[in-house]
Amino acid sequence: MKGQKPVRIDKILASCGYGSRKDVKKLIKSGQVSVNGVIINDAGTLVNPSLDEIIVAGECILYEDNVYIMMNKPQDVVSSTYDDFETTVIDLLEGEYFHRKLFPVGRLDKDAEGLIFLTDDGKMAHRLLSPKNRVPKTYYVEVYGRLNESDVKAFAAGMELEDFTALPAELDILEKNNNISSAYVTIYEGKFHQIKRMMKTRGKEVTYLKRLSLGPLRLDEELEPGMWRKLTKEEVDLLRAI
Repeated sequence: MKGQKPVRIDKILASCGYGSRKDVKKLIKSGQVSVNGVIINDAGTLVNPSLDEIIVAGECILYEDNVYIMMNKPQDVVSSTYDDFETTVIDLLEGEYFHRKLFPVGRLDKDAEGLIFLTDDGKMAHRLLSPKNRVPKTYYVEVYGRLNESDVKAFAAGMELEDFTALPAELDILEKNNNISSAYVTIYEGKFHQIKRMMKTRGKEVTYLKRLSLGPLRLDEELEPGMWRKLTKEEVDLLRAI
């Protein structure tokens, strides 16, 4: 990245999965690390990873300040970094990026599926989750019961729930009948079971929920449930613009 500040070589190597800072120091002292063709032995050496060539044991490394991942979360997977009993979104990475402290930005119910954004960029996560930024989150939802215009108006007006008042939301009905109705729902916060609770207030029961977008980030339709990919530069730039 142009204008990137110099970074300690031990921090770079630790971020690239070469072990703890202690492990990295041993690696450097062993003479296996070179920068621009010069072997270094000081763990505090400052380098510019976007300009300098870093070789470790004969391999050129690629350093990333932060990692940005889009995942299509399947049902029965929890949106957390660790769980003693349940499969987490981190488990689905199958050890890749284990050396980075990735976390999901926001939560998605265990029985819901769709877009999950994973990163180790705390500042970006804060911007996306901050209530004052009102970042839209759009879902496809199916419910028992017939959705109607009174439901649309109730969502648009904001809704009193047991512990908070939901911000005005958008309900776009796709299909309505007496058994199952479907719609797109866009909310601007992310409280626990929020859409389920809003629908329950309207006498409807959610039977299926899938998140389609988070701000400008849209779920890649080519990602099957459980699959993931890194964000493109364009997608990262859109998120940074928030």
